[in-house]
Amino acid sequence: MSRVVVVTGAASGIGLGVARRFATEGDAVALLDRDGDAAERAAEELRAEGAVAVAIAVDVADWSAVGAAFDRVRTELGPISALVTSAGIESFEAAATITEASWGRMLAVNLTGTFTCIQAALPDMVEAGWGRIVTISSSSAQSGAPHMAHYAASKGGVIGLTKALARELAGAGVTVNTIPPSLVDTPMARGAEAKGLVSVDAMAKMVPLGRAGTPDDIAAACSFLCSEGGGYITGQVIGVNGGMYI
Repeated sequence: MSRVVVVTGAASGIGLGVARRFATEGDAVALLDRDGDAAERAAEELRAEGAVAVAIAVDVADWSAVGAAFDRVRTELGPISALVTSAGIESFEAAATITEASWGRMLAVNLTGTFTCIQAALPDMVEAGWGRIVTISSSSAQSGAPHMAHYAASKGGVIGLTKALARELAGAGVTVNTIPPSLVDTPMARGAEAKGLVSVDAMAKMVPLGRAGTPDDIAAACSFLCSEGGGYITGQVIGVNGGMYI
């Protein structure tokens, strides 16, 4: 059964991997990203492979822009059945140097942006009596992370938000779960590596399974959680982390 799936942060990394997975499974996919050109290139590639895909430029921290983006999804693809909120930012700053602007932007994108997208998708799911929501949080919220207090706090908020909404929406037939990845080899991770902040290859040696995760690893879990088979799973923190946190 073809569904309409919205993926945020879908121009690259985890979001792109998730969008590709759903497109491969025959779903119509809306790729939302602040980088509209990159999202459009990704959507064009999916369409060239026979998928139904649209790209929409949106900053998830902009409440009104999110509403307009989801209205466009409905107009172009139809009612929304599933949502994966992968849009996010990170930075490395000592706690003593985090500014009001840096703190505010981190929470606006990672936490508030997750909520605004969920809120925008909910009417279709509630009306249908069926919906799947997967938020992408972070293992940093479980373990803590030096020089990432604002990031860990924002992602911890995503975990709490997920659990609250799972309780609230269960009666409406909507499941809400979160995946907190640990080390995933993405452009964002490699960008941090280029700045000397983290070594993906060195950290991969610390993973019990012996490698960094891939966007496809996260996408596979999202696919299951959004399937009929995942219908009895809600409010859960599903670790896809190679055994780093168990």
